[in-house]
Amino acid sequence: MAYNLLKGKKGIIFGALNEQSIAWKVAQRAVQEGAEIVLSNAPIALRMGELNKLAEECNAPVIGADVTSNDDVNNLFTKTLEHFGGGVDFILHSIGMSVNVRKNVPYPENNYDFTFKGFDISALSLHRILQAAMKHDAINEWGSVVALSYIAAQRYFPGYNDMADNKAVLESIARNFGYEYGIKKQVRVNTISQSPTRTTAGSGVKGFDGFIEFAEKMSPLGNADADQCADYTITLFSDLTKMVTMQNLYHDGGFSYTGVTQAVIDQMSK
Repeated sequence: MAYNLLKGKKGIIFGALNEQSIAWKVAQRAVQEGAEIVLSNAPIALRMGELNKLAEECNAPVIGADVTSNDDVNNLFTKTLEHFGGGVDFILHSIGMSVNVRKNVPYPENNYDFTFKGFDISALSLHRILQAAMKHDAINEWGSVVALSYIAAQRYFPGYNDMADNKAVLESIARNFGYEYGIKKQVRVNTISQSPTRTTAGSGVKGFDGFIEFAEKMSPLGNADADQCADYTITLFSDLTKMVTMQNLYHDGGFSYTGVTQAVIDQMSK
């Protein structure tokens, strides 16, 4: 069901790869709620993924951008402003990758070249995007920026590796830019700490299915799925949440505040 929450709004969705992607679901929901969007992902993702299919469905242009490149990000905003004839009202950052995870390098043995590459893509990219947005005056007053995170930013999860560090820095950047952009133009910046979700990125983490099963048993409402995350994201893009900023918002069925559940106790008693 649509409520026209984003009627007349324009935005950029970073990171949609395929139908499993949370960013893919957010793009669909944004358009259903009346928004016009631009889709963006890295050139390699454009070759590997299915973004053109989503672009056709959403009647949205695809503007490729390597988010580790200042030139690419600046070009993205230049072309987006030309396309819309003005600024945007929302941005989704759904970008994350760890070479150490992909190559099964244990956390204590991290290859720092891999670490820096993952950090640049997963965390520093948000800073680069917001810096360029400020430079181009690309986000309208009372605009909204949302970046997707995970509770491993605050707690240890086996196998999540340096992605936990990346998410911690991502959340810090959101807080800092939330203040700077808020006083400058009333733009709000938040992160969503989402339940473990079966996406292409998540499936690369060793034991991720175990994360999902454990979180399901530890969450009084169960895990939030990708569609539900998209719904929540839309509310943060809407005018209903204009005074929410600099927050890390848990969207996890209660997992983050549950000490233990009977389901987990029963499982361990077997």
